[in-house]
Amino acid sequence: MISVTGDSNKKKRRNSLKSKTKNNKANKKKEQKQQIALAKKQEVAKKRERNRKINQIITTVMVGLVVGIAIGLPLAVIDEPKTGIVITLGVACLLFSIQFPKLALWTFLIYLPFAGTVTYWVGNGSPIFQLAKDVFYIPALFGIVLECLKKRKPIIVRKNLLFTLGLLLGYCVFVFIIRNTWYQLTIENVGDLGSPFLVGIIGIKVFLGYIPLIFCAYYLIDDKKKLIFLGRLMVILAIICCSLALVQYWMLDSGRCVGTRGLVGDELFKATLDAKCFVGGALTFSPEQGQIRLPGTFVSPWHWAWFLIANGAISLSVALSEPTKRWRFLGFISAALIFVNAIICGQRAAFVMVPAVMLLTLTLTSILTKQTGGLKKIFSIVGAIILIAILAFILLSQFNPDFIQQRVDSFVSRWNSSPPHLFLIAQIYEGLNVGGILGVGLGAGTNSARVFGDVRLFEVFHAKVIFEIGVIGFILFMAFVSNITILGFQDTKKIQDSLLNSFGSSFWVFVLIISYYPQWYPLDTDPVAIYYWFFAGVIFRLPKIDKEERAKMSALEPNDDSISVKGKIKKFRARRKSKRLPV
Repeated sequence: MISVTGDSNKKKRRNSLKSKTKNNKANKKKEQKQQIALAKKQEVAKKRERNRKINQIITTVMVGLVVGIAIGLPLAVIDEPKTGIVITLGVACLLFSIQFPKLALWTFLIYLPFAGTVTYWVGNGSPIFQLAKDVFYIPALFGIVLECLKKRKPIIVRKNLLFTLGLLLGYCVFVFIIRNTWYQLTIENVGDLGSPFLVGIIGIKVFLGYIPLIFCAYYLIDDKKKLIFLGRLMVILAIICCSLALVQYWMLDSGRCVGTRGLVGDELFKATLDAKCFVGGALTFSPEQGQIRLPGTFVSPWHWAWFLIANGAISLSVALSEPTKRWRFLGFISAALIFVNAIICGQRAAFVMVPAVMLLTLTLTSILTKQTGGLKKIFSIVGAIILIAILAFILLSQFNPDFIQQRVDSFVSRWNSSPPHLFLIAQIYEGLNVGGILGVGLGAGTNSARVFGDVRLFEVFHAKVIFEIGVIGFILFMAFVSNITILGFQDTKKIQDSLLNSFGSSFWVFVLIISYYPQWYPLDTDPVAIYYWFFAGVIFRLPKIDKEERAKMSALEPNDDSISVKGKIKKFRARRKSKRLPV
């Protein structure tokens, strides 16, 4: 009687568990169907939203073209057709940037490496084309500011920067008033010297104008997908630009472009726009004299060298951090192409800095991310890049057997004639001797301000800062960039996601190098003057993205109740197999 009663109770329990499992399965099927239906609805809604945005973009551009034609057509008749075309396209881009600020920032990043080619091959060196990139940047900046004000989002994305930034801005305004403006108003016959006021405006724009990109990048790269897209975009741009530069070198070396061959005297050693070839602007190509200075897709060899230096770090960050093998491989290809172009471009800055920046990026990124097998990873990446570079050198050496030796001899001769450390000391001494405590005025050492007055060229950025805004301004500027570097390091250490941490560490290494690197003038030169502030903003955003990603992962973890039901079923089946009571 007892055994029969016990068996009946067990059967009841067994049946109740089976009914529960059936109900759970039925509920799960319902939930899955509901999720599938919801996903389909979301896909349809996304498609509708995407189509609506595309139609809105087309409408905005068409309206801009119509307004631009209405303004530009009379100017084309009065002046020349090119003026009318520029005005038409400018108005369309302006309306597009105001209406879609984030999309305009992506366009700004894409246009930047090709700005020199557009300026000199389409615009024939027109100053309007030299400012074309700001048609995307400035309206996009105002658009994002307005959006943040409407949604009550903070404008100062990193409050710890406010003190040093405020001091620097206030001091620069003070120097602009007492030096540039006062000099303009009080000096007689100032017209013979140009316009100190306009020189100061250009100086402020170049020195401080792209700092708001910290704010723009913070709100543009607001999730993990956009960060990955940014890395992939930079790799694709680097591959395209480096490939075009290789074609440029081939055309010059084969004689399809003359370059500076056949010129006499100093003209053999000067970069000139008359020698431009295929893409980019001014270049020097006098191989008989051992002088090669290629601009790639940029306006000058200086700009191209800094593009290679900056993208050397960025391409490696993608090669180290990308989640997919295809894009990691493209990151390696991009890094190898940059390495080869650093040799053939003839710029000593690129020749030295590209391999140095790559090695430093690999080493510091592996240390900061605390990756397992970091040293092994460094050697494998370096080996892959060197192997590809050697194969490229062998191919290029078939066209010019003395190719590599010329680059080495150029670097050694420059070092011997003007050792970098002595040159650095001489430039800083000149800046201190002339600039003094307050400096001579903003823009006085800025190359792009020369159209408005006499400026002095400095090849050391820190000496140029001392010359323009004095020792006080230099201290405030170094305090500001040091503040960015320290806060960026702190934010990078907070990140737990390995991919975000790897990207953030690579970007931080780039910011660290540019903050303190004295030679030449990276923060006055495109594209480093843009990338530096932009990547600083990305670094400040990464901890927030990391928190959001961890919240998503915790939301996707399985429910404890479902685990307990499965556990009960497993335990019941195991008990039934091990303990079979007689009927």
